Amino acid sequence: MTRAQHDYDDIPGTFVFDAERSRQGYGINMFCMSLMKDANRQAFKANEAEYLSKFPLTAEQRAAVLARDYNRMLELGGNIYFTAKLGATDGHSFQHLAALMTGSTQDDYAKMMLAGGRSVEGNRSKTKKPSLGKAKSKSKSKSKPKRRSKKGSKRRG
Repeated sequence: MTRAQHDYDDIPGTFVFDAERSRQGYGINMFCMSLMKDANRQAFKANEAEYLSKFPLTAEQRAAVLARDYNRMLELGGNIYFTAKLGATDGHSFQHLAALMTGSTQDDYAKMMLAGGRSVEGNRSKTKKPSLGKAKSKSKSKSKPKRRSKKGSKRRG
């Protein structure tokens, strides 16, 4: 399934979870949500490949899950909150997963977040478009709105 390109696909290291990506990642997200139940977590740990066969995953999605390639799972439609369920199954905290996804250590990630997050330098549009938002619309009509007549506006008793 090929995704249509959007202006926000241009932001480095970011996979926006839009409607298209949601449809693409349905199988990954249903799999990850199934891990909320202990019996499912145990079945997954016992035989990961067999457990994954219960879900409509593409070969790429299956490979990303088995490799615990979280960035690839997000790119293939995984929702970050759902994929965190897989990380929790492996004993990772959300902060640890976020550090993995940014390519830093957990300590470095914590320091970065406490300092206000990533710098905007280098983390905006790759093509350096001036604005990714919608342009302001200009009114075509300069005429004043019509006033309603007061005649007949009173209630008849």
